Amino acid sequence: MSIDASPLPYSPTATPQLAAHDLDDPPRVAPEGPRERALLDGIAALGDIELLAIVLGTGLAGRPASLVAAALLDDTVGLPGLLRLGPQALAAHPGIGLAKALRIGAGMELGRRTLMRAPRPTVPLRHARAVAAHLRWSLASLPHEEMWVLSLDGRNHLRGTRRVAQGGAHRLVVTQRDIMAAAIADSASTFVLAHNHPSGDPTPSPDDVTMTRMTAAAAEVMGIPLVDHIVVAADGSYRSMLESGVLEPI
Repeated sequence: MSIDASPLPYSPTATPQLAAHDLDDPPRVAPEGPRERALLDGIAALGDIELLAIVLGTGLAGRPASLVAAALLDDTVGLPGLLRLGPQALAAHPGIGLAKALRIGAGMELGRRTLMRAPRPTVPLRHARAVAAHLRWSLASLPHEEMWVLSLDGRNHLRGTRRVAQGGAHRLVVTQRDIMAAAIADSASTFVLAHNHPSGDPTPSPDDVTMTRMTAAAAEVMGIPLVDHIVVAADGSYRSMLESGVLEPI
């Protein structure tokens, strides 16, 4: 097949020439809603409001799901704020209710778990900044406190991550036995403790400091040194007990 590439004469009143496929395929019509756009352009093309509207499914009388989603994101100051709310708090927003609140919470938790479990390059964790960056999206944004043990090999590569305690918004309880059991289970050469402060202030409490020193003493007896204890906040800020002098370098 040959193509005639010669230019057409310019005429302001000329009728546009249509190819045969233009007659068969009508012009692309913009989708009406987020579900139609997701099917046409893909889920990744949607904005936060559109994604949340799909999760909600329905809105209120005279107020579509997209407007309910926009109002909710505005009230919570975006997705990080949405993640920190429990089902009851979400359900109190107009047009949400408990069933939709649970759908939102389940969707956010699935995303968090996917990110946490995704394969990562085996980059050594040689300093507090690297540990905090590693934990930012999986631990720091939780609405409740959790404590994790990060087991390291002799080159500071991560051997395993285990949650050893879960508490409320301001407190958790953990024992040295639970911590050391996690490090032993992953055959750690050394290990790092990490927990989050949902309040947004990563400053260690007096109880945090006492528990850290007791754990360091138990770890020395077991021959698996505790190299640091990192406290992280949702905004990415952190405090290192090694850098602050609570722990001695090994």
